Amino acid sequence: MSMPSQTRLRTEGPVITGVVADSPAAIAGALVGDEITGVDGVMPRDIIEWQWAIDVNDPVISVVRGGLEVDLEISKAEGTKLGIEIESAVFDRVRTCDNHCEFCFIHQLPKGMRRSLYLKDDDYRLSFLFGNFTTLTRFTESDLERVIDERLSPLHVSIHAIDPFDRSRMLKNPRGGMSLRWLRAILDAGIEVRGQIVVCPGVNDGEILERTMLGIADSFSDLASVAVVPLGVSRFNSEPAMRPHTGEEAVSVLATVLEWQELFTELVGHPMVFAADEYFLLAGKDFPPLKDYGNCDMHEDGIGMASTFKEEFFDLLPSVTAPQRGFFAAVDVGQLENPAAYTGLRSTPVALSRTKRPASTAITIITGALGAQVLRPLLDHTDTHLDIEILAIDNNYFGGNTGVTGLLTGTDISVALATADPQRRYLLPDVCLSDSGQFLDGMSVDDLPVAVDVVPTHGHALRAALGLKS
Repeated sequence: MSMPSQTRLRTEGPVITGVVADSPAAIAGALVGDEITGVDGVMPRDIIEWQWAIDVNDPVISVVRGGLEVDLEISKAEGTKLGIEIESAVFDRVRTCDNHCEFCFIHQLPKGMRRSLYLKDDDYRLSFLFGNFTTLTRFTESDLERVIDERLSPLHVSIHAIDPFDRSRMLKNPRGGMSLRWLRAILDAGIEVRGQIVVCPGVNDGEILERTMLGIADSFSDLASVAVVPLGVSRFNSEPAMRPHTGEEAVSVLATVLEWQELFTELVGHPMVFAADEYFLLAGKDFPPLKDYGNCDMHEDGIGMASTFKEEFFDLLPSVTAPQRGFFAAVDVGQLENPAAYTGLRSTPVALSRTKRPASTAITIITGALGAQVLRPLLDHTDTHLDIEILAIDNNYFGGNTGVTGLLTGTDISVALATADPQRRYLLPDVCLSDSGQFLDGMSVDDLPVAVDVVPTHGHALRAALGLKS
């Protein structure tokens, strides 16, 4: 390690948040709190370039420590792990969204939540890293070159409508009508792209949804898959045109998707478009079998999640397909100030706070309104001596039609548990917690009125928590 220079520096580079003991970085003297300013004289723009930069023989990492520059001379072979955890995925500025979509859930958040949750990004890098959806309205030629050169695949693109007028109107951005030209260029380069359509009742359903399906078949039939998801409306929504689906509308959307699945299967050899699980619940229809979802690559968007959970719970699926922790997984990591804080590349796991009670045959499963509809049929078909109840918690914090478990807050859970029986064992799915163990409202599991066990959000984990034999 070189001697510190006498020049005091200010930097906006990523901060080291963890150093693995006895790793090359630890041996070279890396410390938590060091601010990275470059690798071999070049400052990476993001975690993607960082991974390329450090995956070499003996990199030199420049940091600022206490205002002084320090060069860490790392002794390691190419491909060897460095042993550094850093706080952010994007080191320059996250590319924010300049659309003004009426249906944007970020616009429907209450005041007083953590600052990072209000970030509205439209950054293709976060699309690659976390599955965030980009509209491509801020995409450029240089972005296309980088995506192709570095093979940043898959990317996730918001479609919503194919017709340029309809799409511009929905995004409230004149560039929205033509930005799908970038989608065509990305697909032409052989990059895998997964699309999404948020269906807003009376806006892009019905005939417009049919035209969108036709446009995908005509111009974008090489998409990997397309998720069709219902509009989410919170009680803070200020757009009068935005409202939840009626049951009849859900039936109509579901029928459109299922019809086009057959057409796409004939056209391109696979179903292409998939309806979110919520549509089956709203329409009162059974979920399709897991095999109908192909690779289930839209799992994070609620596509095939219920069927996957069922297979896991009944021990019919050996692998685990667990969701990330909630709607804000890409930005919400405890108290970190960087709005793209979770890198997804930590070298050590972050432990969730949990308090375990002695084993009990009286168990309460905490879940959201939609989760309860998935769990009840599974438990009804489970032969067990346990006293199991499902506590479906209304989301009064967000209100509206918010029913997913990942958006439950400590506030609503605390109210529901205010009269809880302390002799029961309470299971809390980790999908409603950040990596630091916080709910979206800043509360932690330790703030709840009774002790809970935090359980990974997949069927195998619930089965194990209930003590069911394989």
